[in-house]
Amino acid sequence: MQLRFTKMHGLGNDFMVLNLLQQQVELSPTLVRAWSHRKTGIGFDQLLILEATASPGCDFAYRIFNADGDEVEHCGNGARCITRYAIDQGLTSKTALTFAMARGTIATRLQADGQVTVDMRPPVLAPALIPFNATQQAVSYPLCVAGQQLQICAISMGNPHAVMVVDKVESFPVLELGPQIEHHPAFPQRVNAGFMQIINRGEIRLRVYERGAGETLACGTGACAAVVAGRLLGRLDAQVLVHTHGGDLHIDWAGDGASVWKTGPAVTVFEGQIEL
Repeated sequence: MQLRFTKMHGLGNDFMVLNLLQQQVELSPTLVRAWSHRKTGIGFDQLLILEATASPGCDFAYRIFNADGDEVEHCGNGARCITRYAIDQGLTSKTALTFAMARGTIATRLQADGQVTVDMRPPVLAPALIPFNATQQAVSYPLCVAGQQLQICAISMGNPHAVMVVDKVESFPVLELGPQIEHHPAFPQRVNAGFMQIINRGEIRLRVYERGAGETLACGTGACAAVVAGRLLGRLDAQVLVHTHGGDLHIDWAGDGASVWKTGPAVTVFEGQIEL
């Protein structure tokens, strides 16, 4: 059986996209891990699935699997790519779409310049809903990692994030501390670890060690969580340019109760077929 797929990326955060409106496959963690392998498979950070939905007001269903085979709740860069995919493949004539996800829905819009804006919804700060083990909600929390006392902000953007401010993100030991934060017992569903360097009130540099994928070139939900953290700490303005290794994202957050808006590119790399 031949399975058609598309390879896409959003600022270097790369995806295998499957259209399961027109073909079928029985997914398993083993199969996802085999496809994600960069030496013997297709290679990707996440697998994105486009499916039909019965959810009222939604155009499609959108599912995300990390490279390790685990299904996850959200992927901001993936939302941009799945939007471009649906439009570019002629699956819809609309430029504003709503997708059903594992948790809730997400609304997106294709801009005239080809970039995609995503309504990432308001951030979740209540520890129990992130989920994060804390006795009460705070702006930041101490976290003991590898014998060090770190200070983190805990935020959910549909998936959990631990964000810390660092002086120089390029020289910070992201690859050493990232996996230890990811698996910290304070986060029962693991966590994405974000490391943010504040350049000025409207500009940051960011590296993210993603849950189940390792460090990626960009993380859309991570960029949103970082800006929310910086705003809560009183160190960022409402509109922030986020520099990642893969490129730049524009994040807008007006504050308490407001949605976080993220704008950035989505690019098709190639299309292919894989034998099952």
